[in-house]
Amino acid sequence: MKVSGFTFIKNAIVYDYPIVESIQSILPICDEVVVAVGKSTDETLQLIKSIPSPKIKIIETEWDETLRQGGRVLAVETDKAFQAISKDSDWAFYIQGDEVMHEKYIKPLHTALKQYLDDQKVEGLLFDYNHFYGSYDYVGESYRWYRREIRVVRNRSDIFSYKDAQGFRKKPNNKLCVKPIPVSIYHYGWVKDPRKMQKKQLDFNKLWNDDQWIENNVAKAEEFDYSTIDSLKLFEGTHPEVMKKRIAGKNWKFNFDLSKNRYTTKELLKRLVSQLTGLRIGEYQNFKII
Repeated sequence: MKVSGFTFIKNAIVYDYPIVESIQSILPICDEVVVAVGKSTDETLQLIKSIPSPKIKIIETEWDETLRQGGRVLAVETDKAFQAISKDSDWAFYIQGDEVMHEKYIKPLHTALKQYLDDQKVEGLLFDYNHFYGSYDYVGESYRWYRREIRVVRNRSDIFSYKDAQGFRKKPNNKLCVKPIPVSIYHYGWVKDPRKMQKKQLDFNKLWNDDQWIENNVAKAEEFDYSTIDSLKLFEGTHPEVMKKRIAGKNWKFNFDLSKNRYTTKELLKRLVSQLTGLRIGEYQNFKII
């Protein structure tokens, strides 16, 4: 069995992405990791080159800045990395630049990869998610956060990155048939110095919206206001070993009053239905569980 990892990144230093930790977290499970490094204004290329592993394969790319609808450029860059993995790989493990896998999941992931290797009906594996917010102590608790997403797919030419690269589909435009596995991704995209988060919000919204929308909807501020979040809960687990140095160097404070969760009426209704039926109304599911 051969497993290829793949990811993409641009301006990792400017936006404080834990891309090194992301890559390091999947190296033990992968025979190679393809990194599509977009032309950057910082030293991102040198940063990726500095990771001491012969498994890493870098391809240099240039983002199409005209793709300003629905985050399409992110899927395009994902596909560039996916298409560059070895043709003889069985599985392709995708990780984004703000995602990290805990080392405790290496063994169960390897078990799942072996278990479904010859079952061609299984086109991908579905991971759980922890979405950290504001600091490394809190995770998103409301239903606005996606619970699960595909992070391993078959190495097939008909599979492609979908919309803004959150998940995958197969040609012409069908959902993948997947198996849920007991593995979680730790998503750190909402944990940054508030100044870097504000810059990221401004710049990355340009990948989804036109200038007028940004003018009307993105706050003009020096720092991102983390306090507007609706609800959080304390994270009670441990962080991946590769994240410990980054966490120890955190230089801002964020505290959230857990007694003041601000649920909307819509959120309250969804939670009530979920408690009664076990179903989540309107939950986004870009996959078919088999």
